[in-house]
Amino acid sequence: MQKGFRQQEGIDYDETFAPVAEIEAIRIFLAYAAHKNMIVYQMDVKCAFLNCVLHKEVYVEQPEGFVDPRFPTHVYALDKVLYGLKQAPRAWYETLTIYLLEAGQKKGTIDPTLFLLRSGNDLTIVHIYVDDIIFASTKPELCKEFEHTMKSQFQMSMMGELTFFLGLQVRQHPNGIFINQAKYVHDLLKCFDFSGSSSVSTPMPRSFQLDADLSSKPIDQKNYRAIIGSLLYLTASRLDIVFSTGVCARYQCDPRESHLTAVKRILRYLKGTPDFGLWYPKDSGFELIAYRDSDHAGCKLNRKSTSGACQFLGDKLNCVSLSTAEAEYVAAACCCSQVLWMKTQLADFGYTMQRIPIYCDAKSAIQITANPVQHSRTKHIDIRYRFIKDHVEKGNIKLYFVESDLQLADLFTKPFDEKRHFFLLTKLGMLDLPPEV
Repeated sequence: MQKGFRQQEGIDYDETFAPVAEIEAIRIFLAYAAHKNMIVYQMDVKCAFLNCVLHKEVYVEQPEGFVDPRFPTHVYALDKVLYGLKQAPRAWYETLTIYLLEAGQKKGTIDPTLFLLRSGNDLTIVHIYVDDIIFASTKPELCKEFEHTMKSQFQMSMMGELTFFLGLQVRQHPNGIFINQAKYVHDLLKCFDFSGSSSVSTPMPRSFQLDADLSSKPIDQKNYRAIIGSLLYLTASRLDIVFSTGVCARYQCDPRESHLTAVKRILRYLKGTPDFGLWYPKDSGFELIAYRDSDHAGCKLNRKSTSGACQFLGDKLNCVSLSTAEAEYVAAACCCSQVLWMKTQLADFGYTMQRIPIYCDAKSAIQITANPVQHSRTKHIDIRYRFIKDHVEKGNIKLYFVESDLQLADLFTKPFDEKRHFFLLTKLGMLDLPPEV
């Protein structure tokens, strides 16, 4: 391990950034693998950074215990990258990318960690996360070929069928793929001493309102933030706590007892649902469909609106809207951005999609996107949100009205009673455990 902290930018290194796979891209990968009934495998590159040639002149001291007595004041000039150098991750990504491209792989259009190899009608897909690699193919023999390709250049550890990746537990069945974070849930409950607590049926009571609550007693910020951070990590597979965790996360600067009570309820909910996760069934349809919803000025802290979409988004809008129609319109624009990203990502898998449907329960927002009119109540809307009208006109997306009872994105914008909560979870593909095969 080298003393990379002593390196100077522009002298010892230039670029350091190396892309890693996003969790949304991994979920698309697994959904596609389930759709095509693929088996996903995992391998690891041993001492990955040591495979990279160093293009910058870097000198290091002789390691303690290995100083050459003839030249005790001399230093080494590095030929290859060592762990601890700031440019090590970037150098490894470039080394691996060059090799995969030379081996016939094609890099994803917008995802630099996705690689694809087409052989006739068959497709091999590869995702990389530093030195961890997952891959699958429509033809099992091509997985063996890819394994051989990697082993011919690098020292590899073949880990077999994928069971754990980026904190996700992966269970591959003949009927589909199930992902959850059950082990992490149990560790989380144990860490915060909630293993023996009683459970509740929902993460947040219906019609629950959380505000700054400045009149109550402040609590330990460090502990509160630790719980919030742990819950945010869990949302990779737990859509059911996205909204409640997001609401509680707004008060990390000055948490109070009421905020801690709300967070504890989420932990109690997890106590009763540790095995919940996402189920991707085999041979399911693979059309891109979006549901999006928004409240209006629901945040009591700053009167901002909360948007939600079924592409696993549930972010607070970063503007203050003047009407429900505007809040819904801005949410639709945010959803459109994610849909277009997914459209391009899916195109790499061979799926060309036009006029992607986005389901919205606000007719006013649909009218704003569909009609070339400008009213006094809408002319102030920021231009960055108006690009959705352009994509509607081009036929890339189309907004459809859906009744509120069938608005699946409701889960990300408000709390519900137990019946409605689990209805939405089922519709979104969340299960306690996949059906036995």
